[in-house]
Amino acid sequence: MKTLFQNPKLLMLGLVALMALAMLAGYQPAHAELMLAGVGGLPMVMGHTERLEAGQAEFKRLLLANLDSVEEFKTKYDSRLDTLSDEVHEVAKAVADNLLKLQRPDMGGGDSAGFSSEDRQHKQAFVGWLRSGREADLQTKSMSATSDPEGGYAVPRQLDSLLTKVLREINPMRQLARVVQAESGDFSMVHSIGGTAYDWVGEIAPIGDTDAPQFQLIKPTIGILYAQPAITQTLLEDASFDLENWLLEELAEAFGEGEGTAFITGNGVNKPTGLLTYDTTNQADGVRDANKLQYVASGASGGWAAVAPGDKLVSLVHALKPRYRAGAAWLMNSNTLAEVRQFKTSSGDYLWKIPNEAQQIGATGTLLGFPVHTCEDMPDIAASSLSIAFGNFQAGYTIVDRSSRMIRDALTLKPYVRYYTTRRVGGAVRDTRAIKLMKFSAS
Repeated sequence: MKTLFQNPKLLMLGLVALMALAMLAGYQPAHAELMLAGVGGLPMVMGHTERLEAGQAEFKRLLLANLDSVEEFKTKYDSRLDTLSDEVHEVAKAVADNLLKLQRPDMGGGDSAGFSSEDRQHKQAFVGWLRSGREADLQTKSMSATSDPEGGYAVPRQLDSLLTKVLREINPMRQLARVVQAESGDFSMVHSIGGTAYDWVGEIAPIGDTDAPQFQLIKPTIGILYAQPAITQTLLEDASFDLENWLLEELAEAFGEGEGTAFITGNGVNKPTGLLTYDTTNQADGVRDANKLQYVASGASGGWAAVAPGDKLVSLVHALKPRYRAGAAWLMNSNTLAEVRQFKTSSGDYLWKIPNEAQQIGATGTLLGFPVHTCEDMPDIAASSLSIAFGNFQAGYTIVDRSSRMIRDALTLKPYVRYYTTRRVGGAVRDTRAIKLMKFSAS
């Protein structure tokens, strides 16, 4: 400070600069005359030093008088900077969060399951219609609620998805097979029989044509599966009654049983073509007709071979080409599985294995290293029965789904309200090389 006061030019310039910065920052000096004096002193700084001595003492007095105000300003300004820093941090965090949201995949403008606001409005109006029968809200709030020739309204995507999920949990074929959603009843698949042909050629030899690939058009038969769960009007008027879950449980039980049977033994007339309704032969891949499934004989009519019956299961596994074994699984009913679980190797070990980490009720075991799925629609062991299937069902069988529709009927069965619900479902074998069967016969 002493050095500053001894140098009048530095004192004047520092004073003027300090006041200018303070005013730019919003500070008003306690003594306005200090600024005026500083401005008036500029001529002295610029060379009129004869007036410096007279004003030096006054500048010193005014500066010392403002030191307290300057310290007060500094404290207040530092506190404001800290506050602004916190505010800037919060704003930056909010911006970063919004950027992350913008970078996430678009799920249709709706909730985390991918349902749009229109879907939610449709569901809300649909549930209201289930209880009251009022159609006005359902017709105005949903673009997808238009009637089709058989009448009724489309079940909202949320409810239809839940129904499909429940059906998958109770139907092993839905867990194993390929499931596609069709927009119309005219659904078909193109399948290459035998794959693409190849040939060898020398370095300078001419390239000839390979055999043309053979394609087969497969059109799964799609039928209309329906059920009519009924409920009293009294229950519908009870606001605490969980109508949605009741309806889903009733439909899942009915549809699950109906389509489960069709996927295995359906004759293809207004229903899926079942896995076991295709012609079978013991001829291997590349030899038999492409529309036939290959079987491996158990070694005895209506039963197992008298010696080493488990070896037939090994033969069934290796009848499937390696490319299909990845993802392959067994399919049989509980009675057949009970017999298979008793098979042992020559050293006395069971063929059936349960992983150590899954020693609880409901744990899925493995047979020869492949998971076993229990399907009660598979037949019991009998003469010439096809009681065991093994293969890659994802590649071998296709299930076709279309949306469900519903008609509310409060007239024909008073005092009950019935919900006539339809669901279009189809199914067919796509690749006969991907699935093998065990036939309980001698050959």
